[in-house]
Amino acid sequence: MSKVFSSENFRVFVGLLCAGVALSPTLAAEENFDPRNFGPTGSTAWLTDRPTGDDFLAPERALSPLSGPGPVFSIPERPYTPNGAGRQPTYRIADLTNPILQDWTKERMKKANDEVLAGKVPFITREKCMATGVPGYLVYSRVQPYHFYHTPNKITIVNELNTQIRHIYMDVEHSRDLKPSWSGESVGRWEGDELVVDTIGMHDRSFVDNYRTPHTDKIHVVERFKMIEDGKTLQVTFTVTDPGAFTMPWTGVQRFRRVEDRPMIENLCELSNDGFFENEITRFPQDDTPDF
Repeated sequence: MSKVFSSENFRVFVGLLCAGVALSPTLAAEENFDPRNFGPTGSTAWLTDRPTGDDFLAPERALSPLSGPGPVFSIPERPYTPNGAGRQPTYRIADLTNPILQDWTKERMKKANDEVLAGKVPFITREKCMATGVPGYLVYSRVQPYHFYHTPNKITIVNELNTQIRHIYMDVEHSRDLKPSWSGESVGRWEGDELVVDTIGMHDRSFVDNYRTPHTDKIHVVERFKMIEDGKTLQVTFTVTDPGAFTMPWTGVQRFRRVEDRPMIENLCELSNDGFFENEITRFPQDDTPDF
């Protein structure tokens, strides 16, 4: 055996391999860390970094360079507590004193609040297998991961929950005469190590969060994706502008923690009128006449 790879070196190599060190995907990812690649391996995934990961963070609560009006949260006297937090879970009751809300949005959201206070189970988009728009996509999942797939012209994000997919088209202009859709059209560009994503063209059938905060088809969202803490955290800072629904632009933050060795799992969910907890939002047209 050559001096380059002596018997002693071989024994060390085997020992490291048996210990799971020599070919560790995590170490490989660290050694080849690229701040502009959120999916360096097929098993790199991103999970929300806190139990209430299906709520946004306000700018002042996060490591964000932005400040100002933030997203809707629960009323202070009854904060949102999810399952698995070690405390009695609670349903969301939106704080309608948030200054970003126009009067008509507060009226709709009050109806949702009243339903919860009357003992009904609130509507949550993901639990009805419905699609969502932006920025609601960032709080669609609480425990299932997001996966990023980079190509030269497009970045595809797959939210494992219900297989919700976004396409970000790189270094292009927005299309003319966009037909409104659930996700709209997202175009992206790199500013240093920060991915800036501009989204327009969404219809008004989705909500911006899990408080049933509505928006119009004039909504415009700019997201800034950036890995921080040596690539262990992916932070998304976004600004929402919608003069038809909000009194002013507002900013929110979402954070994800990096997980290796987590390949994507197929998780499908289909729209249906059936369910244990009915809600008028999920009543879809159906024909009771057989076609045979």
